[in-house]
Amino acid sequence: MTKYKLILIALLTITCFKTDILQAQELEGEPVLYFQMEPFDDSLFIKIQSEVFIDPPDPKAEIIADLRDANNQTLSIKGTLYPFLAFSPETRARIQTFPFKINLSESINFGSVFTRVIERIRFSKIVSPPTLYQISSTLQYINPFLQFQGGERFGIPLKQDIGISLGLGTPYSGIVESNFIEFNFHILGAYGGIFNGFDGITTIRKKNSHNNLYTTLGYHFGYVLPFGNFFEVSFAGMIDEATESEVKRFSENDTEKYKAKILSGSYFNWEFRYPFSFLGSTRAKVYCANYLNEFHIGFTGRELSLAGSTFDFRFDAMPSSDVRQPQYVLEFLVQKIAEGWGFSSVSLGPSLIFSKNTSGNPSIISFLINLRLKVGTSL
Repeated sequence: MTKYKLILIALLTITCFKTDILQAQELEGEPVLYFQMEPFDDSLFIKIQSEVFIDPPDPKAEIIADLRDANNQTLSIKGTLYPFLAFSPETRARIQTFPFKINLSESINFGSVFTRVIERIRFSKIVSPPTLYQISSTLQYINPFLQFQGGERFGIPLKQDIGISLGLGTPYSGIVESNFIEFNFHILGAYGGIFNGFDGITTIRKKNSHNNLYTTLGYHFGYVLPFGNFFEVSFAGMIDEATESEVKRFSENDTEKYKAKILSGSYFNWEFRYPFSFLGSTRAKVYCANYLNEFHIGFTGRELSLAGSTFDFRFDAMPSSDVRQPQYVLEFLVQKIAEGWGFSSVSLGPSLIFSKNTSGNPSIISFLINLRLKVGTSL
């Protein structure tokens, strides 16, 4: 447990270190003429792209302004150059006075290897209010992010407050930890659906599967209280219990002390969450939940922006369970790794699960690459 606490303290220390060198440069009369715009203003980023007929616009696009040569000023949007004069005078003024700039012509010294990232952090935009979709009890399920394992469900609106969602793994599971898949129908804050097991997922991991979660066919229904998107309750029940052969297969790596969880009977679930925008993210929340008789507490964020990078981050702690050992999920998915339409649509990165191995020692029991696709525009 001490190791995990040290890791969390280190991450928080780095995040909370404050500097504002670039803004100070402009206040002292040194305008920044070659810079990347941090994606903290969705409306401006959308307006910039709409003026050069980019459809659909990407609120997290990489935009670089080069205003050093008065006769050849350009704006680069995801690698494509546009003349600065192609934009309206109002938009050009907003770009020039944009407060969150990454100075690309800054001087480099021997200490920059340690300080450059920290110097580019914009702390005035660490926390912002949530979006309309995040606080709505009837629209909160709408989510353009489809993840290979775990995380929030992928939600598609069909008409106003009616839509569908699906997910691979439970909302709290780590990489190849569970064979759980689900499909749901949403209407006015209520939802219902079915879930089942797809064993091809968990067979990817050949060892340390003693802390996995397995399911067979079941159903669930739930409701988000209509006072805002902060409290959700649900009920899950099994339609088909695991057969004797399935139990034997799911439990093949169990020991006397460490056992995989096989869903059986029924479960009452709840989640208390606080949605907000963190580091310019399009979706972020902190939460605590009781799901399938297991307690979870954590944070999830989509498209966080830090020092010019865009990434997803997820941390889930499961300190108690009726069957399994405590475990901790840590996940970084980095955007901007592909070209063209994949520039902002594909995100890849490591997903880790910390727990105890079959020998009872703290260990990384799962370490694989997770994948996230963005289907549609950010919310």
